[in-house]
Amino acid sequence: MSTLEIRDLHVNVANSDASAEPISILKGVNLTVSSGETHAIMGPNGSGKSTLSYAIAGHPKYEVTAGSITLDGENVLEMSVDERARAGLFLAMQYPVEVPGVSMSNFLRTAATAVRGEAPKLRHWVKEVKEAMSVLEIDPTFGDRSVNEGFSGGEKKRHEILQLGLLDPKIAILDETDSGLDVDALRVVSEGVNRYKEHHDGGILLITHYTRILRYIKPDYVHVFVDGRIVESGGPELADELEANGYVRFTQAAASGAGA
Repeated sequence: MSTLEIRDLHVNVANSDASAEPISILKGVNLTVSSGETHAIMGPNGSGKSTLSYAIAGHPKYEVTAGSITLDGENVLEMSVDERARAGLFLAMQYPVEVPGVSMSNFLRTAATAVRGEAPKLRHWVKEVKEAMSVLEIDPTFGDRSVNEGFSGGEKKRHEILQLGLLDPKIAILDETDSGLDVDALRVVSEGVNRYKEHHDGGILLITHYTRILRYIKPDYVHVFVDGRIVESGGPELADELEANGYVRFTQAAASGAGA
């Protein structure tokens, strides 16, 4: 049983004008994600959802000014980016980066070695990767291509979920994994996420604008994110309300509170 705890998290990002004060993005986030749970964070553009994912992963652009993040009681904020990954945190990025000159197969085996503490036996590893690529409908020849270079949006997202299954993290943060996916790719990616949860009992923090992915990945909890904080939490029925009515009720309430 693993638990990611976020308490009163405040995060700034540097202003594009170097002479100006940093911009406050997260303004007191409280959230607990445990093994076997799926938490969906939904909110309008600019509300700080992706900032939360980057802060957890340790992106240097984002400065934590207050609050805490712990994984199984260990202080995540004291860990480097690679230490966070080895500790069991995984981030599937909204815009996966390209890594020219590094083959997908070498990248995956190096990452697995770092996380598992030893290099996987080659014969077993080849079989493991082949099976994982097959269920995600990834062409085997992609293993020889540079990481994400020339991949379509859907291919990049499948590669992210391939990593998720092979690296077996304790907690997976999926930052708008559904963006840019057609119907078929959305189904395949969602099935990959569901397999991870079922086989590894992993905790999932799913960040999204839309409810369409929640038709495939069923959340246990839904949180509405507005102006850098969670303003309401509930069950799957909250996602149904957002589908029907949007975020207006929450954004208006936040604006009223700010103006009070």
